[in-house]
Amino acid sequence: MISRRDFLQAALAASAVWGASGAGNWARLAAQQALTQDRLLEFDTFGNVTLIHVTDIHGQLVPLWFREPEINIGVGAAAGQPPHVTGADFLKLYGIAPGTPEAYALSYVDFVSLAKGYGRMGGLDRVATVINAIRADRPEALLLDGGDTWHGSYTCLRSDAQDMVNAMNLLKPDAMTSHWEFTLGVDRVTEIVDGLDFAFLGANIFDAEWDEPAYEPYRMFERGGAQIAVIGQAFPYLPIANPKWMFPGLSFGVREERMAEVVQEVRGKGADLVVLLSHNGFDVDRKMAGNVPGIDVILTGHTHDALPEPVMVGQTLLIASGSNGKFVTRLDLDVREGRMMGFRHKLIPVFSDAIAPDPEMAALIDRERAPYRDEMAEVLGTTDSLLYRRGNFNGTWDDLICNALIDEREADIALSPGFRWGPSLLPGDPITREDLYSATAMTYPNAYRSEMTGEMLHTILEDVADNLFNPDPYYQQGGDMVRVGGMGYRIDVTKPQGSRITDMTLLKTGEAVDPARSYVVSGWASVGEGTEGPPIWEVVESYVKRQGTVRVDPNTSVVVSGA
Repeated sequence: MISRRDFLQAALAASAVWGASGAGNWARLAAQQALTQDRLLEFDTFGNVTLIHVTDIHGQLVPLWFREPEINIGVGAAAGQPPHVTGADFLKLYGIAPGTPEAYALSYVDFVSLAKGYGRMGGLDRVATVINAIRADRPEALLLDGGDTWHGSYTCLRSDAQDMVNAMNLLKPDAMTSHWEFTLGVDRVTEIVDGLDFAFLGANIFDAEWDEPAYEPYRMFERGGAQIAVIGQAFPYLPIANPKWMFPGLSFGVREERMAEVVQEVRGKGADLVVLLSHNGFDVDRKMAGNVPGIDVILTGHTHDALPEPVMVGQTLLIASGSNGKFVTRLDLDVREGRMMGFRHKLIPVFSDAIAPDPEMAALIDRERAPYRDEMAEVLGTTDSLLYRRGNFNGTWDDLICNALIDEREADIALSPGFRWGPSLLPGDPITREDLYSATAMTYPNAYRSEMTGEMLHTILEDVADNLFNPDPYYQQGGDMVRVGGMGYRIDVTKPQGSRITDMTLLKTGEAVDPARSYVVSGWASVGEGTEGPPIWEVVESYVKRQGTVRVDPNTSVVVSGA
């Protein structure tokens, strides 16, 4: 008799042949015919349970450009493993031909020319079309939102996230979890959650004073004759990565033992399938999958990874569905006799020119955007460079922000957080106010100006590097490396904390950064309460307007070794 593990691994290996997974199927389709909505949505229905997954939409209601990362370094056991494979290596791993639609959607290779050919991606009205089509085929499908939904755009900021709440209410998910949602402040989160028609889950969110769960940990659903437990896992490091003062009284954390207890609890209540709706990040979820028995599927979020095939850890499927509305995952499962017997999976690319907008969602989006349309549409300048953010060390959007901070705030050195959110702009594109806010819109945007010693700067870089490159995923606290303007450095990602960063150099003079000397440093998004300074979008808007046309030169100031 074939074991469950062998069955699932065989199904995964066969997926590229019979279309259960995206990569091989997309490559053949692209070679045979033009993109069509029917082909993008084509799926060989399977089993008795369907899961639909979206995550990390970051407030993006309309179609956009989004360049996938060029550098995504894995350390420890994750080194060289998906999602830490990019570019030509990624295409080779998944059998994707260069120049095809899936190559454009899933990698940075030849991004600008392919973007001009294949167009923008995403748009919540197109996402609605995809979801409605899946529901038409499988009316009992569960729609699950991985969080980072109520954040990241002009309209989301100005409406206090009401635009995204209204849009998601129309999509009617069955459950969601969270991260940036809490930067609205706990009172606003409570107000929204109290009015939701679906579950807001967080098994790892506790009332710090009473040490008891603060939100619903899981929800049970009956679908296809099976009992399905959906457990929520909010971003574990919220009080570290984001301002703790915005959600006082709450504690988070990975809480692996708590997760094991919840899994056993839902199994005891008759769960045939256990789904973890997670905002841990991929490597944290990979470790959790190996350490916590009984989880069948992890729908992972936070790190914005888009993988055309599941990653299997033991008997657990890890599903990564990208970000910004670029993709929708469909996962069909055969759940019988209290267990998962097999699956079919497809990462559906949301090509905006090929997928018709859903009329009801399109009308809602128009209503939500109407009060802000003129302000958002104002052109601030033009970019001669591709503006993007994703990547472990440098992104041209943040290079632009750093240039603005140095110039506008008269600083020696600029720091910009290693955020992953924010769409891209193509060379020659106008930079509108909406574009700028999509890279900066947040509730603690003040651009500070202060003095820091070289020693303090070194400590900051070392701390952030450990958040990214600690070999234990449970110590990786999210985000990419802090972006630095006006200064270069070397980093060896294999070294221990305190020894990774060397050769810090002022770019203007070529001088070594003196540990004892003070430098004027400007940055933004400090987690400290009461940070003073203008909002970052005002700083960058002033800079772009004065420049007229901006060009961001290739950044060679960070030298990486050990990767």
